[in-house]
Parts: sequence; C-alpha cells; structure tokens
Amino acid sequence: MTDIAIVGGGLAGLINAILLARKGVSVVLFEKKNYPFHRVCGEYISNEVVPFLKQNGLYPDHLAVAQINKFLLTSTNGRHSDLDLDLGGFGISRYELDHFLFQKAIDSGVDCRTGISVENVEFSENHFNIQLKSETVQSKLVIGAFGKRSKLDKKLNRSFIQRKSPYLAVKYHIKTDFPDDTIALHNFKGGYCGMSKVENDTYNLCYLSASSVLKESGNIPEMEEQILHKNPFLKSIFKNSKFVFDVPLVINEISFENKLPVENHILMSGDSAGMIVPLCGNGMAMAIHSAKILSETIINHWSNGEFDREKLESEYVKMWNKLFYFRLWSGRKIQALFGSTTASNLAVNLARIKPVANSLLGLTHGKEF
Repeated sequence: MTDIAIVGGGLAGLINAILLARKGVSVVLFEKKNYPFHRVCGEYISNEVVPFLKQNGLYPDHLAVAQINKFLLTSTNGRHSDLDLDLGGFGISRYELDHFLFQKAIDSGVDCRTGISVENVEFSENHFNIQLKSETVQSKLVIGAFGKRSKLDKKLNRSFIQRKSPYLAVKYHIKTDFPDDTIALHNFKGGYCGMSKVENDTYNLCYLSASSVLKESGNIPEMEEQILHKNPFLKSIFKNSKFVFDVPLVINEISFENKLPVENHILMSGDSAGMIVPLCGNGMAMAIHSAKILSETIINHWSNGEFDREKLESEYVKMWNKLFYFRLWSGRKIQALFGSTTASNLAVNLARIKPVANSLLGLTHGKEF
C-alpha cells in the first residue's frame, strides 16, 4: 500500500509528485510514455507561476527560456493589433520542461514508472486499486493527472466524455523569422493558431480547429492550404518556415466542458479537472497552480498516513472552484470572439483599446503565487 498514486506525468502530475515526496509522502507516478516526448500544447506559460517555480527550485534556468511580453492578434482576413502584456510569460517546450520536472521528481524520491498504462482505477474499502496490465497497485489516495482526454475518463463514466467534442488540435515546431518576445494568435475560419518561441531558436505553432472544417477539407494539409492560408499572416508562416516535425502532432475531440475536481474519490489536477480554451496561454499555468493547491491541501490533512477523506475532498473542491471556475467560464465566453471574420475583426478592434484588452486578458489570468 503506497500513500499516493498519480496517474499521468504531465505538469500537474509531476509537480504534485515532487511537492508531496518532498514532504515525506510515498508517491508512485504512472506515465504511459517515456520521457522526453512532445505533447500537443501551446507551450507558453504566464509569469504568474514564476515565483512559485523559483521558490521550489523548479524554474528551468538552464534552458534560457524565451521571455514574452508582447501580443499580436490577427483576424481571418489579416487585420491585426499589437499590445503589450502587463504580466507576460515565457516559452518552453513540453519536451524539455516535462523531462526537467521528471528528473526533479526522481531526485525527490518519487517512484516514477514510465511506459506503463493504467487500465482502471477502483475505490473499495477506503483505498484504491490501480489496475495495470500485469499487476494491481494499492494506494490510499489517487491523483488523476491524465490530461485532456483519457480512456480512464470513459472507465469513470465522466459526463463530458459522453458527448462528442467538435474540436481538434494540431501542433508543429518550426524555424522562422519572428520576434522572440511576442506571442501571436492568428484567426482562421473555425479556429485560431498560436505561435511563440520556445528554446533552441524554435517556435511552437499550435492551432485549434472545428472538426467540421477538417471534414470539409478532407485532410490536414488541404485544410491548411484552403482555410488557414486565407489569413495572410498564417500563409506567410507556412510558406516561409522550416518545419522541424516530419508530421504534426494531432489530438481529436478536445473538450472545454465542465469537469469535476473530484470524481469517484479521485483528486483531479490540471486538464483532468478542467481545461481552459487556449486563447491566452494559461493552460500550463493553471496546471501548475492546481498542483500547488492540491498537494498543499493533502499535506494539510495528512497526519502519519491518516486523513479525513471527506474533508480533504471538500476543501480541494472549494479551493479549485475559487481559483479556476470563473477563469474557465470566462474563456468559453471570450472564445466567441474568435474563428470567424466578423468576430475576429471585432476582437482586433477591441484589442486596440488597451483598457478593454487588458480587462479581457485579466478574466483568464491569475495573479502571481
């Protein structure tokens, strides 16, 4: 019987593991892939996380990450607006950041089991049975950090997984000529594409599209040629950049619907608890912050391996909703300003009014922690 099992080794899973292990709790972490590896992600982190990361020795100073403080917004037909980001952020690939945190987890005493897929998680007689292909592991607590969409969501019969989601995401790494200090958001029919620098003079290019647009186009290259290239900024990027990946990374059926922070007594963290629409680069920051509050809540209720499960779950749900519920709701509302000519031109006009732009950005950003 281990104290805590964490399913998923992304930002939320790794940071939970590190903070808990450093407090003397026995932690086993399961990740189905082997580090390092790429993930579909915007790869921009709001600076709200910097004090926390530095305080805990988790800021990747050795990578000389890109410091980003400007924002470029373009509409589907090429109208654009530039503005300064008051808080700003930094760019780093998940390939590098996750691997860095994985090594920190090992150094902190976490039992990291990679290349292992969790088949099911069941709660019985006040403990969990984590079913692997060849064995069953028992734990007192389980943290679900398995990301945007997982087969475990289906096993747990979570409500959002029952409905087909209309979105897919596509990611590339590219070499191109673009300011190091700027994050761009380019609109196209049915979606939008973010671009910002990561490490090694490389840029992340990641877009969200309605699945119906792909269906109309037939395949991803045709969709990019027929739809994305109608935005002159995107056309220039695709025509004048060197693509590092042979093929893009793709995720289907991304859901921004409400999720519950606790289900079947599993404590959800990161995208497993809720996913913000990728407009303002806050998914990574929220995953890190959610790991902070969850690990702190567990430690506050932990006494020699004993805890009150009901109180722990109740406090975590309260904290999660206080910090993130309104941000996710705001993101879904602001998303209506993107993905069409009329709406994206309105968004560009609003972005030119600095108080309005800052107010909209503020709705989806947190404060430094």
